[in-house]
Amino acid sequence: MSPPLEPKDYRSGIKPTWCPGCGDYAVLMGVQIALSRLDLDPDDVFIVSGIGCSSNLPHFLRCYGLHGIHGRTLPIATGAKLANPDITVIAVGGDGDGYGIGVGHFVHAMRRNVDITYVTMDNQIYGLTTGQVSPTSMLGHRTKTTPGGNIERPVNPIALALAAGATYVSRGFSGDPKMLGELIAKGIRHRGFSLVDVFSPCVTFNRLNTYDWFRQRVYDLKGVGHDASSIDRAFERAQEFGEKIPIGLFYQVLRPTYEEQDPVLRKGAPAKQKIGWSNSMKKEILGELQ
Repeated sequence: MSPPLEPKDYRSGIKPTWCPGCGDYAVLMGVQIALSRLDLDPDDVFIVSGIGCSSNLPHFLRCYGLHGIHGRTLPIATGAKLANPDITVIAVGGDGDGYGIGVGHFVHAMRRNVDITYVTMDNQIYGLTTGQVSPTSMLGHRTKTTPGGNIERPVNPIALALAAGATYVSRGFSGDPKMLGELIAKGIRHRGFSLVDVFSPCVTFNRLNTYDWFRQRVYDLKGVGHDASSIDRAFERAQEFGEKIPIGLFYQVLRPTYEEQDPVLRKGAPAKQKIGWSNSMKKEILGELQ
């Protein structure tokens, strides 16, 4: 038997191009830790991203990957999972990609409970396009597009996920890669749609939501005896965003996945099935038409 893989074994050899200090480095490390902890074969892992600084992440991992288009990360991830349910599918992106242009896909993937893990790098700003207001920017935040301060209420990804039907809802912080790796590993292991929303500070264009800003506010839900089986308690914690901001596992429940209920998938992964119709399939279809 080959020895267990270590986090470094999942590096692609391509050097990350993020700004020094970017929170996305810790997310990359968290994904590597998670894959190593689960000892997943890189050939059985597919990572898909959209557009944005965060969406460069698949380039830096040794596994199958696809750098997609803006806001369409989850449809691609869903298609890959339904074509071959035997593989581990991870979607990654940012707050603009996932909670802006892609928010419709976000809602429907959760209500369907497709067995994929979605890791979002939430920096409360559009980083790739150099500092515009994003769907999660705080009220009053001055950016290039809101010089007088943001007047739109920010999207609450945790509350939205709970309302839409996600069966694993969590939040991490780039200041704690070890905890982040644990949350991602549990999300991958979970059967159903898993959200790992990550506070991932943009050190270049967001001077408000910095590492120090988060360190003064975040607290681990484990330390306060949070009941992750209660959606009511999860909703209560999801509303906390001020002097105290919770991170960790908000909610987890087991429900049948989309793949488990889809009759097309009962014969196994479509990607592994023979192309064409057998005689028995022809007879079955013709019988239904009589």
